[in-house]
Order: sequence, then structure tokens, then C-alpha cells
Amino acid sequence: MRLATGGRRIVAAVVAVGVAAATAIIAYRVLAPAEVVTTARAAYPTLPTPEAGVVGRLPVTPLIVDGRLRVYAAQRQVYADQPADERHRRTPYWSYRRWPATLDAVVASGTTVVSRWSDGRLVALDARTGQVAWRADGPEPDQERSGRRTGTTTVWQPRGFSLGRSGDGRDVLVSSGAGQVAAVDLAGGTPLWRAEVDAGCREPVGPSTSGQLLTVDDCAGPPTVEFRDLATGEVTGRWRPPDAGADLTATLFGCTSDGAGCAALRTAGPGDATARSWLLGTGDPVLVPALAATGTELVGRMAVTLADGELVGRAVPDGVERWRVAVGLGRLVAVQTGRVHLLTEENELVTVDPSTGGQLSRFVLNVGSDGTGWTPGLAYAADGYVVVERLRRPVDPDGDEQRYYFTSEPLIIAAT
Repeated sequence: MRLATGGRRIVAAVVAVGVAAATAIIAYRVLAPAEVVTTARAAYPTLPTPEAGVVGRLPVTPLIVDGRLRVYAAQRQVYADQPADERHRRTPYWSYRRWPATLDAVVASGTTVVSRWSDGRLVALDARTGQVAWRADGPEPDQERSGRRTGTTTVWQPRGFSLGRSGDGRDVLVSSGAGQVAAVDLAGGTPLWRAEVDAGCREPVGPSTSGQLLTVDDCAGPPTVEFRDLATGEVTGRWRPPDAGADLTATLFGCTSDGAGCAALRTAGPGDATARSWLLGTGDPVLVPALAATGTELVGRMAVTLADGELVGRAVPDGVERWRVAVGLGRLVAVQTGRVHLLTEENELVTVDPSTGGQLSRFVLNVGSDGTGWTPGLAYAADGYVVVERLRRPVDPDGDEQRYYFTSEPLIIAAT
């Protein structure tokens, strides 16, 4: 009887150990860091040539990549569908998932899509196949990504994560956070440089078309714009707008759609009646009055302003008026190479050639039976497409998702 009892105890102990081991294996498989790469099974789509007009509507915010794909962001996933002019979101063409990190930001250039994660990891994907092109480590984001379910802040407003082009022609990816800023070569993920910076008082603004990273430094003394060479990380200069106050807000604009950086800088302080706009180059920024009007956009070397229903193009930097065209009351919503997009008060999308003022297309931004009784939110333009966020009237920034968005598919996409 004692042997039998002892035997049962041994068997029970063995079973308990086995159960514990199995549980540990299952827990490890479920909770251990992992990535899942689902590559494309179909051929890379041909470049579509849609007629000007509304393409469709989407529930989440896309990036247009290579004119062929739409890339989206989820909490722990980057995925793409195709073609770019598909009316609705489709089954993913490819997908990349990570666990337990969460997705912080996504940028794209050419056929390379790069995601940044909450642990600072950078993962580049070949948009043509969905295969991982390279992986690299960067600074961890200094704050948790916030935003609504559409992912707009992740793909259209990536904080601390940007693309630029160095003076020697290399495409450079810059990430910042946790008291560091670092750059890698977009082509292969090779680290270029990493610098320690004072957290909380050095805010990267972004890269310029002249191959420099701009940062607002207010760690000691009045806020100053710092210039850092994209290729080397070396600080090449510091600049402060004349007569600037104790606070300084700096915003880049005139940004290229191919990720080469931005050509102009808008600065303002809390007491300034209007912002001042500066053209960026290799020396100190140059004040350009033609860029000063509220809402002015810079496309190439043309400053475009909408005022009193007229769209006006002025050469930069001399400010000479080159063209003027009546388009109706509204506002500029997006620009891209060779195109300026504005929405009228009736939600007509008007697209104009910035070099001549010639109208390229004009149509009502409506799909199905949705109507036009909405307010435009953020907008994005690339590869001849425009995507506009539609918000419910009156706009309630604190409302829940149903109250805030116009429909369950609030993103409307159009070809121009």
C-alpha cells in the first residue's frame, strides 16, 4: 500500500511537471516576441490610370505607395491592398505583424515602406512583395502614439519619424525619442549616426530639401533652430528669427512627395499676429513675404494662395504674380508635385497646375448616397490621388468615433 501510494505521488508529480512545462511552452509561444510576415502571392499590380473623379471610400487611412498600393496601419500590423484605385478596402496583398510591440509610425519612399515600433525597432518592407528588406534599432518613441481608429496620426503625421535626402543624394530615415536622435540609410538600413540630445527641450521639426535636420532647441536661453547634417549628424549651424519672442513654433511646409524633405519654414510666437515664412537653403533661412499669407502652400518654386475665391500663384522668392484664377470660396487641402488641391464650400475638389494655374480637374467629392454634408478634416495627396477625412457637422473633437466621423468609412479617395 505504501509503494502504491508512493507510486501515485510520483506519477502525480510527473504529470504536474509535464502540465507546467506544456503551459510554459504555450505561454512562451503566445507571449514571446514574434513577427509574422505574410508576403504577396499575386503579381505586383500594374500602374492604374484612373479617370479623374471619386474612386471610393475607406474605413482607415492609407498611404499611396508607388501609385499601385495602399498601405494601412493597425495597432500591431502594417498591411497593403491593391490596386490603388480600388473602390473599397480589399484582402491584404501583404501583411507584417509584430508582438508585443505596437506600431508607432509608417513612412514610404519609392517601393520601400518603413515602420517604427514602440520598442524603437525599424522594419523596412519591399512594397512589391511584402518581404522584410532590413531591420534596424532606433530610439524608442518618447510618448505613446495616440489617435483615432483610422490611424491618421500614424501614417500622415508620424511624430519623431521622417524621411529626408542628404547633400550627397542618399535617402535618410531619421527617428528620435528617449533623449536620442538617429539616422539610417534608407537603401539598406545601415546606421549613419546617433546623437544624445536633451529630452523634452529639443524637438525635431524635420528634414529640409538642403540635406539638414531642423530641431527647435529651448534647453538654455531663448528657443533657437538648430541645423544638423543628415549624412553625418554634425551640427552645422544655429539660427533664431529676428525679434522672436520667448516662445517659438516652427513648422515645415513645401515638402516634396518623394520624401526629399521640405523647402520652407513657418515660424510664430504666441503674441505674433501673423506667422513669418522662410525659404530654406544652405545658409540662414531667407524671409519670403510671398509665403506669409495664411494657408499659403509652396509647390516647387511657386507660392499658391487662396483668397476671396481666387487662387493666385507667385514666384518664389521674388513674389511676382504669375497667374490668377477664380475657383470659388473654400480652402487649400493638399499639394503634391505638379498639383494643388482645394475644396470649395460645396465640397468640390478642384485640382490646378501650380506652374500655370490651369485647371486639371473639378468634381464633387461625393460617393454613393453619402452626400456632401460633411466638414473636411486632414487630407493627403500622392501619385495623383487625394484622400480627405470627412467629419460630422458640427465637428466635435471630443466626441466618440461615431459622433466625430461622418460615416463608418470616413476616408474618401479621388483620382485627379
